[in-house]
Amino acid sequence: MDRRELADFLRSRRERITPADVGLAAGPRRRTPGLRREEVAQLAYISTEYYTRLEQARAPRPSLEVLAQVARALRLSDAERDHLHHLAGTPPGPPPGPSREVRQSIVDLLHRLPQAAAIVISATHEVIAWNDLAAALMEDFSALSRRDRNLVRRAFLGPHPKSGRLYGVSDSAEFAISSVQHLRAASARYPGDAELTGLVAELLDGSAEFAALWAAHDVTASPTLCKTFHHPVVGPVVVNCDVLDIADRDQRVVIYTAAPGSPSEEALRLLSVVGTQRLDVPG
Repeated sequence: MDRRELADFLRSRRERITPADVGLAAGPRRRTPGLRREEVAQLAYISTEYYTRLEQARAPRPSLEVLAQVARALRLSDAERDHLHHLAGTPPGPPPGPSREVRQSIVDLLHRLPQAAAIVISATHEVIAWNDLAAALMEDFSALSRRDRNLVRRAFLGPHPKSGRLYGVSDSAEFAISSVQHLRAASARYPGDAELTGLVAELLDGSAEFAALWAAHDVTASPTLCKTFHHPVVGPVVVNCDVLDIADRDQRVVIYTAAPGSPSEEALRLLSVVGTQRLDVPG
């Protein structure tokens, strides 16, 4: 355990976080940059005295539970979490769970693609960010709960409107297979994540199709380069499908674009005007 390096690292991470970042009021007479030690201790559910000793290089080796709580309180990335464990002399375990926090630069990127429908999905296929055209093409995700924004759950458990499974996409069967493969791999990366474990259990219990695919233990998914959305307002929309990996967050940006000059490009232009206002019209 490198107590001095650990103390310096904790202090540097604490000083970069503002009270507003964690929902705390700044208050008057704040003389220290970032959070106070007692605020980190409160967020980590440990005593202020013990956290202070950590930053003063006087504390004994922290337990795995304390390291996990401090990492969450300081909003450490996976790489920073691993570094924290190495400094504490404790080999890092698997990440605590899939990240749902999308970098602001990625959110800005989505909104700078006005002619493309774009979403960000987590390691569990939850839609965690989207632009306006994606909401118009697929669904108004802002009107859904977190639970209903999970594409694997919706693919296997519904609801399935008249337009077909999962927005009437032409590759719904292929998506079902690949999503199970991705979920199988994610389960190995995050074995201790209760939410992911619960999702798999729910799908196994509610879908015989999912259970059969899960039993195959496949983890290699083939990319889909082109698909067709059957939209209730503008009809079929043929799009190219490109996926960009965000490796440090274990997330993916999915971008749907239509061929220039095609009827589908015109359909996307119409959707950019119509938006989500007519998506509740019966198909």
